[in-house]
Amino acid sequence: MPVLVVKDGPGTQVPAQLQRISIPLLSPTSDCTGKTVKGRVVHKGPLVSMGEDNYVLKTVIQEDSQQNMSPEHSSINIILFGALAKDYSESVSQGDMLLVTGFTVGNSPTAQKDKLHACNLQLAGDDAWMYVWPSTVSSRASVPRKRTSPASTEVTKAAKVVKYTYVPLSDLKPGVVVNVYAVVTFFKQPFRTKGTDYCSTLKITDQSNKKVGCTIFCDKLEEHPKIFKMGDIIRLHRVKTQLFNGAISLLTSHGFSVVTFDGMVGSPVVPRTSSGSFKFGEEDCQVVEALRTWAANQSLVPAEPCVPLSAVQPKTYFDLTCQLLAKAPVDSSCTLLKVWDGSKCPHPLLDVFVEPNTLEGSPTLSKDMANLTANVLVYDNHVEVARQFKPGSYLRIYNLHAVPGASRLPSNDSGQSDQTGHLGFHLHGGTSYGRGLRVLPEDSPDILDLKRILETFSESDINDSSMFEVWSTPPESFGTAPDEIATERTCDHTVEQVSLAEVKSRGPPQMFHIQAQLKSYQPQRLYQSLKLFCHKCKTIRDVPDDVTVGGLFSEAQKDVGPCNNGYWTLVLPLPREPPSESPSRTLTLLMSSQLMGKGKAKELIFLKGATLEETCRIASAYSNIVPVTSPQGTMTPMDLSAPFLFRGTKRYYGCKQCSQLKVGESLGEGVEVWDEKSVADALGVQLLQYGLLMKLELQDGTGSLEALLWRDAESFFHVSAEDAAADQEAQDRVQETMDRLCPPGSSTAERPWMDLCLSAYTVEENGQRRACYQICHTDTRGTNTHTHPHATPSDT
Repeated sequence: MPVLVVKDGPGTQVPAQLQRISIPLLSPTSDCTGKTVKGRVVHKGPLVSMGEDNYVLKTVIQEDSQQNMSPEHSSINIILFGALAKDYSESVSQGDMLLVTGFTVGNSPTAQKDKLHACNLQLAGDDAWMYVWPSTVSSRASVPRKRTSPASTEVTKAAKVVKYTYVPLSDLKPGVVVNVYAVVTFFKQPFRTKGTDYCSTLKITDQSNKKVGCTIFCDKLEEHPKIFKMGDIIRLHRVKTQLFNGAISLLTSHGFSVVTFDGMVGSPVVPRTSSGSFKFGEEDCQVVEALRTWAANQSLVPAEPCVPLSAVQPKTYFDLTCQLLAKAPVDSSCTLLKVWDGSKCPHPLLDVFVEPNTLEGSPTLSKDMANLTANVLVYDNHVEVARQFKPGSYLRIYNLHAVPGASRLPSNDSGQSDQTGHLGFHLHGGTSYGRGLRVLPEDSPDILDLKRILETFSESDINDSSMFEVWSTPPESFGTAPDEIATERTCDHTVEQVSLAEVKSRGPPQMFHIQAQLKSYQPQRLYQSLKLFCHKCKTIRDVPDDVTVGGLFSEAQKDVGPCNNGYWTLVLPLPREPPSESPSRTLTLLMSSQLMGKGKAKELIFLKGATLEETCRIASAYSNIVPVTSPQGTMTPMDLSAPFLFRGTKRYYGCKQCSQLKVGESLGEGVEVWDEKSVADALGVQLLQYGLLMKLELQDGTGSLEALLWRDAESFFHVSAEDAAADQEAQDRVQETMDRLCPPGSSTAERPWMDLCLSAYTVEENGQRRACYQICHTDTRGTNTHTHPHATPSDT
C-alpha cells in the first residue's frame, strides 16, 4: 500500500492533475474524485488488529491555513483500513504533514464528543494514496520513497559518516525526533502487546538530572534494548518526544535504533545491539565513560544490584544472577526452573516434585549440596520466555519473591515431610517493579564472578546423579494424623463426619462435616477472585482494572464546565503543571463550607478534572478524595463504574442500581469521623463490599464435589478482601495458602487433607433447581492471622 515519504519539501512529487479541497468545505455529498486533502498530523491513534491482516487506525489532521478556525472546521478524523493502516502506523509520526487522496467522506459518529469536523475521511484499497512530509525533512532527496527499516537506515547513515547530535534530556521539546545518551534508572523486560509488537518501558536520566520515560515498540524481541541492570548506559537514535500526563516522554519512531553498554565504571565499553551495522567511535566511548562516572557519583546504581542465595531473606523481593540446571513444565501457567549460583542459602529450601520424563537438563548435584539448588516457579506471562531457555545458560531474574512456607511437599525422608517453613521462590505474573527474566550472554561482565565460583566445584560433585534421584522420586502420601490436617473447623455443629458421596446422596439443606483434599481451584489467577458485593440487591461484580478505571477518568475530563457552587466552595483551581496540550484542563479541588466552619475541610475533598494517576497521588496525602463531574453545572460523583472514594491506597465502589446520588447542604450533619461508610451515606451511595470468591473442587476416596468459598473466605485465608485489593502482601498470603493446599506440580497423594464444614443449599436457575455447596466456618492452619473487622458477605 502506497504511503510515500517526500523528502524535498511540500508541493513536489504529487500528481499535477489532483486538486486540493479545503477541510471546511468537505461534506458527505462532496465529489472526491481526483481530490486531495492536506493537513498536519495532530493525533495518531494506536494500530488495532481486527484479525489476520485486518487493521484499523484513526488519525487526526489539521489544515495549517485554517489554524485560526475552530477544530470543528479545521480538523478532521481519518480512518485507515487494512494494510494501509499498518503502513501508516510504521511510517508516519505526529507532526508530519500529510496529503491524502482516494478517500471517501462519511458522517463522523464522534463529532459531538471530540468537537471535530462533522465528517470523516475513510481510506482503504489500492486507490488510496498518502504523501508524507516528515516534520524533520532532509534537503537532499528528491523522490518519494517508502521508509526503510531501522537497520538499513543505520547502514546508509554510517556509510555517509553522518555526525549525530545528542540532546540533553532537560532540553527536550515535544513533537521532535532526537538522539539521546542516558543512564537507565528503571526498566521492564519486553512483553507482547495485544497487537503484533513487543513493548518495553524504561526510565532514563543524564547529567542534566532530568528524568524521562521511554516506551519502545518493536516487532521482534531481539530488537529491544539489551538492558541487564539499572545503571546500564543507553543510546537511542531517532526517538520521538511527546507530552504525556504533563511530562516529556520518548517513543520509538521511524528508523529507531538502540545500543546499550554496561554501566559499571572500569568495565570494557562494548556495545550491545542486534543491529548488523551501527556507528560507534571514540567520541561515543568518551560519552559512555562520562555517564558511568557521573552515575556512580550520583548513587544511581545500586551497590548490590543482585543478591546471592546466601544472603536471601524470607518475604523479600530481589534480583538473582544464576545458572539454569534444569527446567520442567508444571502446567499451562507455571514452569519450574532449577538454578544455582554457587552459594548456600541459610534457610531450608522448598523441594518441588516433577515427573522425571518432564525434566529437561542435568540437575546433578550431590545430596550434601541440596541447598545450593533453588526451585523457581515462573508464572503467567513469563512462562513463554522461560520455556525458551536452555539448561546451562546464565540467567538474571528480576523481582524474584522469596516466599516462606510456599508449599507443603513431603520428601523421601518422612521426618522431613513438612516443608511449611521451607523457602520457595516465585516469579509472579505481570511486569510491575521490572519483574521478568532474561538470558545473559556468555561474555557478560555480570557473570564472570559467577563462572569462577561455579568452576570451583569439582566434576565429581557436578556429575553425581544422586541429586537427580532426590528430585524425581515421588514423595510419600500424607496420612490423616491431626498435625497433618491443613484446616480446622470453627463451628459448634454436632454432626458426624461423612464422605463426599454421602453428602451428594443426602442433598440440601443440611450442614456437613467432611475431610477432603483440594483437587483444583478457580480462578487460577487469584486477583480475579476479588469481587464487589451489594448487600441490598445481592449483586456481585468484578473489580475493574486500572485500564478501565483510567478510561472512565479520561472520559470525565471532557466535562470542562464550571461547578454550581451552592454550599460548596472552590478552594483551589489547579492548572496542570507543566501545561499540557489542552490548556483548558484544570484540576479543581472543592471543599464543603459546612466542614470548613468546623475546621474539618481537609477531611473530605472533591476533585474534578483529574486523571486516575493524579487522583491516587492526591489521595496519598489526604483522608478522603471523591472524584466528581459537573453535568449541567451541578456537582455530582463520577460514574459509579469507577471508585467513588479514594482513601490512601484503598478504593471504594458504589452500587449503580441501589445508589441515589446526592450532594446537598446537609452533608455531614452529625458526622464525627469521616470514613468510607459515612462518606457513602452523605453522598447517597450504596457501598459495595469487597469479597473473595473461589470455586474449589474437593475429593476423597468416594468421589469429588465442587464447593464455593465466599461467605467465610476472609477467615479461611486470614486476610481482609479489602486489604487484598490494595496490598501485595495480603495477596501473597492468599497465594501462599493455595500453594500449600494445592502445591504446583503435585500429585493427589502429596496434597494435605482438610477438615471442612460444608453448607448444602438449593439454587434455582432457568426453572431448574440444583444443589450447591459452600465452605463455611473453616480456617486454615499455620497461617499468620490478620485482623479483618469488616463484615463478611452473605451467601443469601
